[in-house]
Amino acid sequence: SRQKSAGRAPAASSADGPRSGAMAHYPRLFEPLNLGFTTLRNRAVMGSMHTGLEETSLFHGLEKMAAFYAERARGGVGLIVTGGISPNDAGRGYPFAAKLSTAGEARPHQVVTQAVHDEGGKILMQILHTGRYAYTPFAVAPSRLRAPIGWVTPAELTSSQVERTIADYARSAELAKSAGYDGVEIMGSEGYLINQFIVDHTNKRTDEWGGSYEKRIRFPLEIIRETRKAVGPDFILMYRLSMLDLVPRGSTWEEVSALASAVEDAGATIINTGIGWHEARVPTIATKVPRAGFTWVTRKLKQSGAVSLPLVTTNRINMPGTAEDVLARGDADLISMARPFLADPDLLVKAQQGRADEINTCIGCNQACLDHTFQARQASCLVNPRACYETELNFEPVRPDKRQRIAVVGSGPAGLAAATVAAERGHKVTLIDSADRVGGQFNLAKRIPGKEEFYETIRYFRRRLEVTGVDVKLNTPVTASDLLNAAPAYDQVVLATGILPRTPPIPGADLPHVHSYVDVLSGRTEVGRRVAIIGAGGVWFDV
Repeated sequence: SRQKSAGRAPAASSADGPRSGAMAHYPRLFEPLNLGFTTLRNRAVMGSMHTGLEETSLFHGLEKMAAFYAERARGGVGLIVTGGISPNDAGRGYPFAAKLSTAGEARPHQVVTQAVHDEGGKILMQILHTGRYAYTPFAVAPSRLRAPIGWVTPAELTSSQVERTIADYARSAELAKSAGYDGVEIMGSEGYLINQFIVDHTNKRTDEWGGSYEKRIRFPLEIIRETRKAVGPDFILMYRLSMLDLVPRGSTWEEVSALASAVEDAGATIINTGIGWHEARVPTIATKVPRAGFTWVTRKLKQSGAVSLPLVTTNRINMPGTAEDVLARGDADLISMARPFLADPDLLVKAQQGRADEINTCIGCNQACLDHTFQARQASCLVNPRACYETELNFEPVRPDKRQRIAVVGSGPAGLAAATVAAERGHKVTLIDSADRVGGQFNLAKRIPGKEEFYETIRYFRRRLEVTGVDVKLNTPVTASDLLNAAPAYDQVVLATGILPRTPPIPGADLPHVHSYVDVLSGRTEVGRRVAIIGAGGVWFDV
């Protein structure tokens, strides 16, 4: 079902109104959770998300990763989960991907855990074996079956190699504990190695690790048991359970429920929700997915009575009001928000202070996070380019004698960011645009069905303009002469005027029935019943 009708802003949650007080509107989100041996300060989890910072220890240590997570802990996150760290060489997703199997590899992580603890947070290390999803010639799996999104056909693990892999998980968790982590998350979903053992379409084994469902789930259960033995009772062991595979011949609900119960018996502390394998054709985290669109899955397990452990729900929960509503319905005990904390590390602080209207909302675009990860590039965020660059990109206040008068021309996202950052630093900023509203081409993007989240970025910047005191002049065309001869004079001029639609040199392109995408998406032009669209890129798709 469609979350919202095209051209409308995302439906406001009951708890996302401006200037709302935390305990008045978010009592469940900010309620501590007692795990017996330790207490989480609230119900917010920063879920695992690979950023590329995990690999910097090869050359520079993990100071960047420490700064990244410390900022989120300072922002109030109750529990942080790192990006995936492999328990051995074969589990690496690509050459030189992060691994934790030796004491030497554990030591650099101490700076990360200390930084998070200094800010009052708790942090888990995710142990991730990619199995047949590895982009290396050393990929291994339960059976020699190449993944639809894989590069290589994996080698089949022998029975003794399976047992060594289980021991590698336990050893990695033990090392994580020595590095100061509060626990580990065992990644058992998203189609990675553990998932590949569980379902029969990727596990064709006939030994003790394949065949019946009881034999196929022996692998994850032995990992949990051996890990618990290695780390002792007072250590968080979160298991990421694939509750909805979204691939042909995936686990049935009865199998998911049975595994969840067995995971609890094996020694897990928390069960996290996994939705969809990476090869699934169903969108699970894209902006078109409705907010909290998969929390019903976690609720189904919670209401089944199969487990008594705290359950984490996830996917497209990007505002505190949405999180509060999910908790109020009883869908879960904890809320995982990974990319929303990439977009705004202070999301919880703002919610707690009644400043939900100042949250820089994740729009689910995946363009600088997930896309970068699958290109083996360092992740960042389309709406927060400072994400993962906390040690490099900092906006310090300027001295009074260094303050300048700055004109920013163009009020699209680039101009809005430039204007508000400059004003926040102490400069006197004027934002000028010939249009009658701020947002630039985001005002076109937000009209596309499934892209209504783009309204949130415009809302965020409108509020930022107010908070930072930018002087906004709309319906104001300017020339170079206007800017150069302004009185008082501008010290700097920032041009952020964006682009104009390209008109291809095709005979007839100037005829009255030929229009640009701006005319169509803005509603200035009526479109007939038969349409020819020239071009086949992202704009073509939206049109």
